[in-house]
Amino acid sequence: MSDNMQTGRAAQATPLADLIDDQTVDYQRLQHLLEESESIVVVCHDNPDPDSLSSALAFSTIAEQSGVASATISYGGTISHQQNRAMVNALDIQMTPMESCALADFDLVAFVDHSVSGRNNSVSEDLVPDIVIDHHPSEEVNGQYVDHRPNVGATATILTRYLQAYELELDERLATALLFGIHRETLSFTRETTAAEHAAASYLHSLADHSLIESLSNSVFTSETLNGIGDAIANREVRGSCLVSSLGRIHERDVLPQAADYLLKLEGVSTTVVFGIVDDNIHLSARTNNSQVHIGQLLKGAFDEDGSAGGHHDMAGGQLPLGLLGPVDEDDEVATDLLNQSVQKRLFTALDSWAEP
Repeated sequence: MSDNMQTGRAAQATPLADLIDDQTVDYQRLQHLLEESESIVVVCHDNPDPDSLSSALAFSTIAEQSGVASATISYGGTISHQQNRAMVNALDIQMTPMESCALADFDLVAFVDHSVSGRNNSVSEDLVPDIVIDHHPSEEVNGQYVDHRPNVGATATILTRYLQAYELELDERLATALLFGIHRETLSFTRETTAAEHAAASYLHSLADHSLIESLSNSVFTSETLNGIGDAIANREVRGSCLVSSLGRIHERDVLPQAADYLLKLEGVSTTVVFGIVDDNIHLSARTNNSQVHIGQLLKGAFDEDGSAGGHHDMAGGQLPLGLLGPVDEDDEVATDLLNQSVQKRLFTALDSWAEP
């Protein structure tokens, strides 16, 4: 390790180091890659959530501590979810929209919490990132340095391990961000949580601002979010244990996962898919607690050839160009209704036997 990476906590065996699989990770190689670069752009996935935001903040800190003169955090889409906006503001995370960021101007391009160009990000499909750190399942991960651990519950957990491996001092701001990222990604340790998440949270706990985490967790709904959930309830179609709902045109994409989570609480329903039109794309968000349904693979099989879709066993998302299903004028209710029927039919066909009455 270089001198500037030796600061902070003394090296020690930690529960996280014992629980997270480091066998294929070359921390020294990443350090050398960073030390040889003057600038880096850390790219979040589109519409970044707390796991992506906290991971980007942690990786930019690692880059700066490695001597990188300029570290920029960039994102596509919007930051519309009330918790995500509150997190960015409260922790003063400097974010640069993708349209204001020329990736070719940077020595290194790093992906955190996503891994493939053109999938859940606003990056050209032709670009191969220099660095990838992610926990989402994927079969096509490429880069000079790749740390892909789908057996870990949050990318923030992986970045916490990096801070330990490089013996970097952890301040309250970063500890708070990472702990909140782990909390949100695992739904307070109830979704796809591994022992590594508990170990990382234990490590972060003493330095984090817990009153701020509580405040972020209780961020108020916007009117559009509340109206969107209401529309999802009103427009729901239930077949068997599956629920599909359309929100039509929306401005806040983040209402989709919130509605999908909320509708999963309906008695008799074990799988939910909510979709809506945002600008020129159809966005989908899905949830399941049916152990026999891999919702990420299901969405990928149903939509990935037309756009991008996929995710975890119990949560997934997707995005389709609106033009694939024909032009839809904003005020054309008939065309919008036909589009809704088309997406709904494809979803219930994919859900197959679980959608039977």
